[in-house]
Amino acid sequence: MDTSDDKKNAAPPTLRPEQDDRRWAGVDLMQYKQEGSAPFRDITRQVLFDDPQLAAQMRYFEMAPGGYSTLERHQHMHAVMILRGHGRCLVGNRVFEVNEHDLVTIPALAWHQFRAPDDAPMGFLCVVNAVRDKPQLPTPADLDALRADAATAAFIRT
Repeated sequence: MDTSDDKKNAAPPTLRPEQDDRRWAGVDLMQYKQEGSAPFRDITRQVLFDDPQLAAQMRYFEMAPGGYSTLERHQHMHAVMILRGHGRCLVGNRVFEVNEHDLVTIPALAWHQFRAPDDAPMGFLCVVNAVRDKPQLPTPADLDALRADAATAAFIRT
């Protein structure tokens, strides 16, 4: 069995050691999104893996105390692991308490949002398709439907 083509196409191995508290060598600390593009608070983004051969992207998001991600949905699913702290998340119309190392699956087209508690940061890894759609923000009608449930209404930040 000839594997010479496999060897030519294989990406070289890399190591990105953690340099500091949830900061990795060679990985840029970026804004979560452009200010004013969508509602969010005190959250950063790092792209840990983004290689076409992987067909997925792994990102790390960290929220400062009281921070939250945008309420949004996508055509693609997400796989999330809480890496630091604890908090809450909305998936569809359910609010979950999440803790370190909990795994959260976000189905396609499910509304979702993550929130850190007011007194501590929360960080999570997120794996998504490398090729994916842009986030969909809720319309006023979508917000009315979400707010029909008291627990969801109390949770969401827009």
